[in-house]
Amino acid sequence: MTDFPMPSDASRKPSKSSLLVADARTRKRNAAEKRFRAYGAGAIAIAMLALVILLTTIIGGGAGAFRQTYLSIPVALDAEVLDPKGNRDPAEMSKVLTLSYGRVLDAAVVEAVKANGIEIDGLTPKDMSGLISKEASAQLRNRVLADPELLGQTVDVNVLVNGRVDGYFKGRVTMESAAADGNTSPEQLKLANVLKEGGMLVTRFNWDFVTNPDASDQRPEAAGVGVAILGSLYMMLVVLFLAVPIGVAASIYLEEFAPKNRWTDIIEVNISNLAAVPSIVFGILGLAAFINFAGLPQSAPIVGGLVLTLMTLPTIIISTRAALKAVPPSIRDAALGVGASKMQSVFHHVLPLAMPGILTGTIIGLAQALGETAPLLLIGMVAFVREFPGAPLEGLFDPATALPVQIYNWTQRADPAFIERASGAIIVLLVFLLCMNVLAVILRRRFERRW
Repeated sequence: MTDFPMPSDASRKPSKSSLLVADARTRKRNAAEKRFRAYGAGAIAIAMLALVILLTTIIGGGAGAFRQTYLSIPVALDAEVLDPKGNRDPAEMSKVLTLSYGRVLDAAVVEAVKANGIEIDGLTPKDMSGLISKEASAQLRNRVLADPELLGQTVDVNVLVNGRVDGYFKGRVTMESAAADGNTSPEQLKLANVLKEGGMLVTRFNWDFVTNPDASDQRPEAAGVGVAILGSLYMMLVVLFLAVPIGVAASIYLEEFAPKNRWTDIIEVNISNLAAVPSIVFGILGLAAFINFAGLPQSAPIVGGLVLTLMTLPTIIISTRAALKAVPPSIRDAALGVGASKMQSVFHHVLPLAMPGILTGTIIGLAQALGETAPLLLIGMVAFVREFPGAPLEGLFDPATALPVQIYNWTQRADPAFIERASGAIIVLLVFLLCMNVLAVILRRRFERRW
């Protein structure tokens, strides 16, 4: 029984709401939820559209760097010009300059035009000799020095054409632009068309772009990213062998063993602040500490790797500590409860469970370091480098460049063909980053465990 009077059926007011009919408040809440979903879908759509535009622009502008136009002609190697003493001694033949080989190639082009009966109004000897890249004479010289017995013979060679003719077959150069360009002419492009129809001039995949070093600003058709790829690889090896052990060890100590006091709080704050420092500041630090003070060589992968190590350490420490925190405390308590020591509980139980997050954060940090440009500019890696660095460990101290710096260099040059090369180098860099991210996903799945 109760002392409160129960209302009679007559005094009850009929309810105006129903679980089957949405009231105004419910409709308002549902509408807000739909708007939020629409905002999220719109944000994703905008992001995907921006990504598609970015990739389309880069691939459209850089795909031509992976295709190159070559001219196949017979060349008579005049021994009187290329080996005046007739001794077939490579040491003596090396004194013959590339200009002499250039004259031999020019004569071969003129002879090929005459032999095929090509007649074009207004075509001059300058147009015919300018059809071939200036890099072709150096390539022919290297071939003859490697095999002096070729002298006196007529050999078939595949040589690069100049950047304007190559750009013509890629749609970058037109007859109208050639008429106003002092480096080519419409007659030269007409000659290239005839040679292409005759099968002497062909455009094919260009492996040399990936393997060759950089070229001068007068020879964009010969420029490659080989030295830049090797320099970036060496720097990533330095970062991998320095930043990862130091960063993971520091994270384990700070998270699992260090006492929680004022000093560790100061260290944690400084680590977070270092993660937000602009990268160019690390370049100034590297210039002062590693080059001016330690005396390490400029433009060397070892210096670039040390600078990128300092820049990557805060990122690795923060991501590793986050992965360690994500492991439930019950794992630690259970290990300690069955008699394990503190170190055993961390290295046998906590660290294996945190390994996926540690690997993901580490590879993301390395990928971020791979794309840095500003700190490398300050330590001299902007230099023009033609020679490949040696094998490790000596190669770490040889001059080299990096992919981001190579891209920056090419965008500063006047010839439009270098813009195409820069976009091609961006594609190579994106492939590197994609491979690193795929590796992060694979390693995460490989080491992932459930508790």
